[in-house]
Amino acid sequence: MSLVKFTIFHKVVELGSLTKAGEELNLSQSAVSHAIASLEDNWGFPILHRGRSGITLTSNGERILKYVREILQWYEEMEQEIADINGIEIGTIRIGTFSSVSVQWLPEILKEFSRYHPTIDIELFEGDYDEIEEWIYKGEVDFGFVSIPTSYNFEVIPLKKDRMLCIFPDDHPLAYKSEVSFSEIEEEPLIRAKKGSDNDLKRILKENNVVPNVKFELEDDQAIFSMVQYGMGISILPEMALYRLPKNIRVLNLEKESYRTIGIAAKSFNTLSPATKKFIEYLKPWSRHVPERLPRVEE
Repeated sequence: MSLVKFTIFHKVVELGSLTKAGEELNLSQSAVSHAIASLEDNWGFPILHRGRSGITLTSNGERILKYVREILQWYEEMEQEIADINGIEIGTIRIGTFSSVSVQWLPEILKEFSRYHPTIDIELFEGDYDEIEEWIYKGEVDFGFVSIPTSYNFEVIPLKKDRMLCIFPDDHPLAYKSEVSFSEIEEEPLIRAKKGSDNDLKRILKENNVVPNVKFELEDDQAIFSMVQYGMGISILPEMALYRLPKNIRVLNLEKESYRTIGIAAKSFNTLSPATKKFIEYLKPWSRHVPERLPRVEE
């Protein structure tokens, strides 16, 4: 069974289109269709639904896809291992990341890493905590930045403790304080991140027996800032997320210091490709010297 056909199958699923897969792989649509048809003939069952809305997996296709991913991943790792033995650096690193890490850490990390390892390619997949964990579990990324603890039984490496802070509009009656109590938070309309990005907030509220009065759930941090800015509620966010805070928003400590722990997770760090291991070894000492670019909490 040809690895080329597996690659085509994986790319069609990833892009949801025969045409787009062909364009990315520099193949005609008929060549892509023929490869899929050949796999279906060999296996004896259809693996894709072809409809007006695009390409989707059949139930049997879903069962097979995880093995195809593993085969392609192991082949990539073998190629990298061979190159590493011969003193050549090659490979692609697929990293799951969330917004604040993408903005505050990765530009500098990638610039420096690429300077010393220019032949290693890096692909970024940005999502929320739940999506990143799912990508790691399914093998769609090699490792991911996560909030620890994770929902799956991954191997994890902690990198940084990031304070959780409360934000108010500057004309709010509580905005003059240096810290806010959980009983006061319970009385305020709360604007929180959407499901999948609010795991740390849920944990903190549960630990402190707070039943929140949730007003809005939003995906974008800037949208949360805007709602708070116009007095639609308060919010609790990690300190790293507060990098573009409007001037008329006040940042208050929680009465009990609470944190999210940012780390990286993988199914197994030992089985990662040589290129990915190089990146992680570079990342670990860097994280101990993260520059402070965060807003000062009001006293």
